[in-house]
Amino acid sequence: MTTSTRDRALLLHDLHRPGSPLVLPNAWDVATARIVAACGAAAVATTSAGVAWSLGRPDGDVLDRESAVAAVARIAAAVTVPVTADIESGFGADPAGVAETVAGVLAAGAVGVNIEDARPDGADPLRTVDDQCARLRAARAAADAAGVRLFVNARVDIYLRAVGAAEDRLAQTLRRAAAYRAAGADGIFVPGVADPATIGALVAGIDAPVNVLAGPGSPPVGVLAELGVARVSLGANLAEAAYGLVRRAATEALTRGSYDALSDPLPYGELNALSA
Repeated sequence: MTTSTRDRALLLHDLHRPGSPLVLPNAWDVATARIVAACGAAAVATTSAGVAWSLGRPDGDVLDRESAVAAVARIAAAVTVPVTADIESGFGADPAGVAETVAGVLAAGAVGVNIEDARPDGADPLRTVDDQCARLRAARAAADAAGVRLFVNARVDIYLRAVGAAEDRLAQTLRRAAAYRAAGADGIFVPGVADPATIGALVAGIDAPVNVLAGPGSPPVGVLAELGVARVSLGANLAEAAYGLVRRAATEALTRGSYDALSDPLPYGELNALSA
C-alpha cells in the first residue's frame, strides 16, 4: 500500500469526532462521488444499495464481490478524499471470504469498510455474536497484513431489523457493540434509530465513535452533534431521492407533457467538468 493510502486511512480515523460528526452523503458511482466531494464532504462513503441498483441488482448481498470492488475502485480513483466502502456483510460465506473482500477493497483504494451483522439468507435476522466477531477479526487481520489502519465500522442491525422486544434493543445493541469493539471494530453503526434519547444512550454506552443513519424524520446534524454522534450517514436515502426524481420527471413528461421536475438540474457543463 502507498503512503498516501496509509495517510488517508489515518485521516479517516481523525474525522470521527464525537460532537463534530463526519457527514456522509453516500455515493454510488464516479459522478455522485465527485459531486459529494465537490460539495465539501471530507470523505466519500459508498452505499451498497445505490451501487447495486446502478448495476441492475437488488441490495442485500446479491451483488457479487468483483462488481462491488470494481465500483469501489472507480470511486476511489475519482476523488482525493478518503473512501469508505459499504461491503454489506462482507461478500463472503466465512471469515476467510470477508478477509478476501477487505483485501480487495484496500487494493481498490478504500480505507474504511462497513460490515453489517444482518444475515443475508433470512434464516435468522442477525448473525450470532461469535460469528460476527470472527468476521470482524478477519477484516482487521487482512488490513493489518496490508499495513493499513482500516476504519472498520461494525453495523448493528437490531433496531433496523426490529430484533427482539423493543425494550431490550438498547441492551442488546450495547452488548454487541462491546463484543465487536473487542473483535477489532473502530466504530459502531446503529441504523434504524431516530429518537434522540436512544441515540444519546447509545453514545453514552458505546466506547467508540457512533454512526447513525439519517434521512427524513431524523434529528438535524446539529442535534446529532449535541448528542455526541461522530458520524452521520445518509445511506441509501440519497440514491432513493435521485431515482425518485427520475420517476417523477418521467411520469410528468409521459402523462402531462411538461418538464417542471427538470427545473433545477446540475448544469451539463459542470457535470462534464466533474467527469473530466
